[in-house]
Amino acid sequence: MKMMFALSLLTLVIWCVLVFARAGFWRVSKPATSPRPADWPAVVTVIPARNEADVIGRAVGGVLGQRYAGPLHLVVVDDHSTDGTADIARAAAVTLGRADALTVIGARDLPAGWSGKVWAQSEGLAAADKAMPDAGFVFLTDADIWHGPNVLTELVARAIDERRDLVSLMARLRCESWWERMIVPAFVFYFAKLYPFRKVADPRSPVAAAAGGCMLARREALARIGGFEAIRGELIDDCSLAAQIKKGGSIRLDLADDSLSLRPYDDWSSLWNMIARSAYTQLHYSPWLLAGATLGMLLTYIAPPVLALAGGAATWPAWLAWIMMAASYRPMLREYRQPAWLAPLLPVTALFYLGATLDSARRYWLKRGGQWKGRAQAPVRS
Repeated sequence: MKMMFALSLLTLVIWCVLVFARAGFWRVSKPATSPRPADWPAVVTVIPARNEADVIGRAVGGVLGQRYAGPLHLVVVDDHSTDGTADIARAAAVTLGRADALTVIGARDLPAGWSGKVWAQSEGLAAADKAMPDAGFVFLTDADIWHGPNVLTELVARAIDERRDLVSLMARLRCESWWERMIVPAFVFYFAKLYPFRKVADPRSPVAAAAGGCMLARREALARIGGFEAIRGELIDDCSLAAQIKKGGSIRLDLADDSLSLRPYDDWSSLWNMIARSAYTQLHYSPWLLAGATLGMLLTYIAPPVLALAGGAATWPAWLAWIMMAASYRPMLREYRQPAWLAPLLPVTALFYLGATLDSARRYWLKRGGQWKGRAQAPVRS
């Protein structure tokens, strides 16, 4: 019983540290509207797309439908699609009467040492420089993201007003199916715990992160780091880009209201694969970091309810830890319009997340890591 009490006390200490000393990661706050600049710089958008026929039309419509006062051009990089992605993108622009604002290019073959998305972005940036050489900002987004008409205006205004080299929004993931309701809010909660948004925006903190579905970067900042060559082999390209830019500039990341993911996750396997694709990459393919992360997840999320239910009143610190866990998770559930009764079930979601992380390591050891759109992109284990 003494051991159970000691472990219970440890879980309470862990949650006290997370709640009170982790930059308020669990709070959900949105930035205020930024003052509008006197002049609106030219913006060029790059969308890498590989077999995205089901979503690319809406993504193009979202970008070309922006109510942005400055010049805006969109480059779609067709990364060897076989489903008519390029034609659908062109048709969407024609429907909007904005065919002149769209350039569609085909990516060249993927060179050794490059991840697929980063290579497509690099190809898109080169085409963007030709289409709009005077662009002050590059808007990086994905083929499965729809942006509301005022998103770009607010991003540019924020970047100029706060003198940021990179501003990013974490797009709202779909949260409609049962599995999405269980996993998606927790996924964003875990991300915010790993990369507290306040620390991301603090120039004194080394924490850097961005969300690839919505990133606005100064063109001169991309030039300063050497373009996408600086992150050519990265699978977690958005956070890697943020880290490179933050070395010499200021960045910011927030939750989005009007940038929406179009990607459905209707079953457990699609969510499992979303996590497993890059979880071991996040741990730098290190068995030691994997062991540490596993122990951390067990102590932080699994131990409190297990100890509380097994020990009863004698393990009261575990009950407090579980309550703190649920209370800190509640704001994210509210953000995703989910019921409060899901909050105490966060340990169940943590088990799912841990399982997918361990599977991510297994795939790496089987040389099947980083699977996306038919590519295994993780570095080959020697």
